[in-house]
Amino acid sequence: MRASPAPVVLEVSGLSECLDRLAANPHANRPLGTYRLQFHRDFRFEDARHLVPYLHQLGITHCYSSPILRARPGSRHGYDIEDHNQINPEIGTLEEFHAFVAELKSHDMGLVLDIVPNHMGVGHGSNPWWQDVLQNGRSSKYAGFFDIDWEPFKTELRDKVLLPLLGEPYGEALEQGLIRLEYREGRFFVTYYDKRLPVDPQTIPLIFKSLGDLRSRFNGDAAQSHELEEVLRSLRMLPPHNTVDPALVRQRQEQVAEVTRQLSELIERSPLVRQIVDEALRAMNGKPGDDRSFDPLHQLLEAQAYRLALWRVSAEEINYRRFFDINDLVGLRMENPEVFAATHKLIRQLLANGSVEGLRIDHPDGLFNPRQYLTRLQMLYAASQCCGPEPHPPLAENGIEVRVQETFGRHDWLGRAPLYVVGEKILEPGEELPQEWPLDGTSGYDFLNQVNGIFIDQRNARALTNVYRRFTGGALDADQLIYESKKQIMQTALASEVTVLTHMLDEISSTDRKARDFTRKALSDAIRETIACFPVYRTYIDERGEITDRDRAYIGEAIARAKRRNTASAWAVFDFLRDILLLGNGGADRWTEGYRKRLHVTLKFQQLSGPVMAKGLEDTVCYVYNRLISLNEVGGSPKQFGISVDDFHRANLRRAERWPFSLLATSSHDTKRSEDVRARIDVLSEMPKQWSSEVLHWRRLNRARKRPLADGRTVPDLNEEYLLYQTLVGSFPFDFSAEREDYTRRIRDYMFKAVHEAKVNLSWINPNQEYSDALQGFVERVLSLPLHGRHNQFLERLEKFASAIAFFGAMNSLAQVLLKITSPGVPDLYQGTELWDFSLVDPDNRRAVNFELRCKLLAELEASARSAPLPDLCEELARTYQDGRIKLWATSRALNFRREHASLFRTGSYMPLFASGEKQEHVCAFARSEGHEAALVAVPRLPYELSGGEQRSPTGEIWGNTELSAPQGASILRDVFTGKEFQASARGTVLCRELFAHFPLALLACR
Repeated sequence: MRASPAPVVLEVSGLSECLDRLAANPHANRPLGTYRLQFHRDFRFEDARHLVPYLHQLGITHCYSSPILRARPGSRHGYDIEDHNQINPEIGTLEEFHAFVAELKSHDMGLVLDIVPNHMGVGHGSNPWWQDVLQNGRSSKYAGFFDIDWEPFKTELRDKVLLPLLGEPYGEALEQGLIRLEYREGRFFVTYYDKRLPVDPQTIPLIFKSLGDLRSRFNGDAAQSHELEEVLRSLRMLPPHNTVDPALVRQRQEQVAEVTRQLSELIERSPLVRQIVDEALRAMNGKPGDDRSFDPLHQLLEAQAYRLALWRVSAEEINYRRFFDINDLVGLRMENPEVFAATHKLIRQLLANGSVEGLRIDHPDGLFNPRQYLTRLQMLYAASQCCGPEPHPPLAENGIEVRVQETFGRHDWLGRAPLYVVGEKILEPGEELPQEWPLDGTSGYDFLNQVNGIFIDQRNARALTNVYRRFTGGALDADQLIYESKKQIMQTALASEVTVLTHMLDEISSTDRKARDFTRKALSDAIRETIACFPVYRTYIDERGEITDRDRAYIGEAIARAKRRNTASAWAVFDFLRDILLLGNGGADRWTEGYRKRLHVTLKFQQLSGPVMAKGLEDTVCYVYNRLISLNEVGGSPKQFGISVDDFHRANLRRAERWPFSLLATSSHDTKRSEDVRARIDVLSEMPKQWSSEVLHWRRLNRARKRPLADGRTVPDLNEEYLLYQTLVGSFPFDFSAEREDYTRRIRDYMFKAVHEAKVNLSWINPNQEYSDALQGFVERVLSLPLHGRHNQFLERLEKFASAIAFFGAMNSLAQVLLKITSPGVPDLYQGTELWDFSLVDPDNRRAVNFELRCKLLAELEASARSAPLPDLCEELARTYQDGRIKLWATSRALNFRREHASLFRTGSYMPLFASGEKQEHVCAFARSEGHEAALVAVPRLPYELSGGEQRSPTGEIWGNTELSAPQGASILRDVFTGKEFQASARGTVLCRELFAHFPLALLACR
């Protein structure tokens, strides 16, 4: 059983020794295999605890948990955290969490936790920090926690937070009585449907003002009248919510709670005062039809630290940073050390007691300075291990002991940070993770696209492009789409962020005699064009002004591209922007006010370019450029048509050298489609002629099932129809008749989301019910069963075609599983994907998993392995591949072999192996070696072409004379799946027909 550390408070010498111990074993607690679990109210800690024995049996060493901190009630994902220092009560108590961890430790397993430093959820009204900001404005103790622009370009929003939560214009909502004032639980609130907003205490006297002379309402009770008037006078005397004077801010913070308590106590104990409050509320809430009756409520709302607005204005006027364009997720200023201290108290405790052994950082690109944050996180871990769960003064502003911070920076970590951390960093093809970041790698989307790429036949790129053009009747250019989509995002969803950046740049240009003639429009255009041309998500220039050559190159490339696209514009404005972003002219005036302004523009620019790329590429182009949709994935590029096996090996070698513990993902809660769906669609790249013939025939068969709209459009359009057909091929059930109703609903929901994300015929901002209904009707008609003796020829052809694709896709999936488990890095399984999983984008990929079935099947497989010859079992699994047991077998055998040979896969070298003979291009193979241990990994690729289109397993004689080099010095090789032993030839080779005699994968232990 794994023991938990017992931290103690140490002096400086003891602290240094403690840090030495942490550095002594850089591989301590690094996972060998993770399993992602999605917690929510229907899957709690207790459910996970019961799963631990199964996961251990599967070969997993670490559970990888979705966020577990208190989130918005009803959250299905946990990323809308409202309190960083409480366990989410919907998924269990702290005691139940500890019971789950204890079960993990009893199986020598650990926990990697997903945390969310970039933003907080605020939409439900139960985030105490955000509620305090809305009540107290700039004088709130949390005003500096959230990324709010208190001095926006629009002067009427100065010192206010724009809240775009209304479903109708403000005036209509007010005069229809939808915005109301209420008194509940001892406090006044503004309500709008289920939204509840606090009232600035200083403005409460305005509520009573609507009643006129209050003394006349007390019927001579001078004592109560005087008491109420005194409380209201105290409220009026509070410093205003927009004060930034430190003394006044402190005064307000000290007095607000006491004065509001006095008022609530008076209301609760005096029926007469409560009656007056009720009368005031009736007067404030007005009478629909009498517009003037709403003047008092309007006056009160105008005096608040927030301004209610129609939801549509958020794109252009919102003055707080969001997670992408989601209004209810407000950006945190994690660069503020006080924010780090306030949000990581519970995390420190969980690290200190060993409950959590690693962290996955959600959306680090949203942070002002990711490197700074990651460094603080490593210091927090060191403090938790050496000083205990609670901090011991003296403390730095970030809540970490000063002596830990000072000692940590001088310590030699031998190239490996002490805490296992991976970041959800999206790398564009060819982009490298910044090596200066103190973490272990990414959450695995880079590997996802690399491993998927080798199952795409690159030779057929032009042919598949021609099929796409022929079907849709047009020619789409991926680069142009990305460029246009990023500009569209900046003109709509993120327009406000561009406006803020333009205003900042305009201030700088106005003081520069060479740039003062640049108009605001020219500056705005330069920002938009440069971000639209940016080759990666963002750069990482820090608040010290340090710029890497890598970031200089990205900025230079973006400016050059922007100039080429804007030959009619004055290039001088682009040069001005480039100089700002590269902090030019820093020299003599470094750290002057002018330099700091340029640096701030640079830091905010790179914080904006990431969301624009994500919304433009991932959430737009990936639903528009549908040439081969298995390419349209997080961290991928629809324009890159697969990769070569050599490129796959090169990526593995780089990872082994630089990021040996980076996660390796193939499915996740964020992927556009599951690994098994992509594996099927990849097969289409091998058969462009057959696919062209089939899909064009489908178009003809379904032409009559389309519906024209009054505006002349036909639903779906051809691009959407092409997306639908690939989606059906990739996800079609093995038993359609049994799943037809549920499957039709899932496809209908998927297409609804896909066309909204594409933003071509409709969008989330501009919905069109008629178009949506016609699209969903089309899906239902093409998947409907025959009626009254009539045939659904399309469905009959789809079932036949999808059946063949399903077989070859399964071979791709199995190969992908083995490559993931044995490549350099840490294989990650998304919940349920150890069996076939044909999920699409969320929420489809967050459906309940039948773990009971998986536990039963794994137990049966292990029993069969003990009682039957392994070659026979493998052949039987291949014959019945549709039930998914073959994937479960491959997964569990490979994971357990990996766990049993931990050093081989943690630190073992990686050596590409190459085949020779007639089918050599259909093999991807490599060896892992460490000391006297070695393993050979070999999988088939491009199975459709390998078998000549026949549904034949890639085993036995199909390989002809193809042979594979064995690791140097290996003579006897034993297969993990079949138990068969092989002997290398005198030339050091093994025949593939022997290697794959009984099973379409090979994992050989060498000696």
